[in-house]
Amino acid sequence: MSTALRDEICRIGESLFARGYVHATAGNISVRTDSGFLITPTDACLGRLDPARLAEVDVGGQQTGGERASKTLALHRRIYAADPEARCVIHTHSTHLVALTLAGVWTADDIVPPITPYYVMKVGHVPLIPYHRPGDPAVGDAVAQRIAAMHAAGTPIRAVMLDRLGPNAWHRSPSEASAVLEELEETARLWLMTRPEPLAPERIAELREHFDARW
Repeated sequence: MSTALRDEICRIGESLFARGYVHATAGNISVRTDSGFLITPTDACLGRLDPARLAEVDVGGQQTGGERASKTLALHRRIYAADPEARCVIHTHSTHLVALTLAGVWTADDIVPPITPYYVMKVGHVPLIPYHRPGDPAVGDAVAQRIAAMHAAGTPIRAVMLDRLGPNAWHRSPSEASAVLEELEETARLWLMTRPEPLAPERIAELREHFDARW
């Protein structure tokens, strides 16, 4: 598989680790390819990934190379199946987002309110997925159902928040998925720090009109 794609996964992992979005061996990154998937190995530190050791998995979910795939592969595959536009999924245990679930999210449909224009434009709605143990297959069902419901409502999503665990964010490339995740974490940090009022409905309407915001 593409050397450039492997290198990009490792670069994003190192960047997230260096800035504290992940710690120890928490978190994982996967990419959908023409022949299957690349995903970070189980218990790998995202700050010290080796491009040659990334797990290769075929379209049927069988591993074909690299070190043992992360146990979250099943969830990532459900996200890819539910959103054909998704080409990369990133999962972290980002501090402020996990803290938000412990303190109490804004609502189950929107873990934080639309407090900044870039949150509305770049992230959109982020629902809370009720707690499941790590690796529980039921979480894949819950996430896939929420993706389908939001798409049917005309407000497709790019992220969900797993209660007490962390976010899953996805987009067309590792860099774009990382940007969604970073904007989401920073918005959670602002919300916990300041608790501002949401943007007024007319301001959100402007963002829809001028930037095609998915809100």
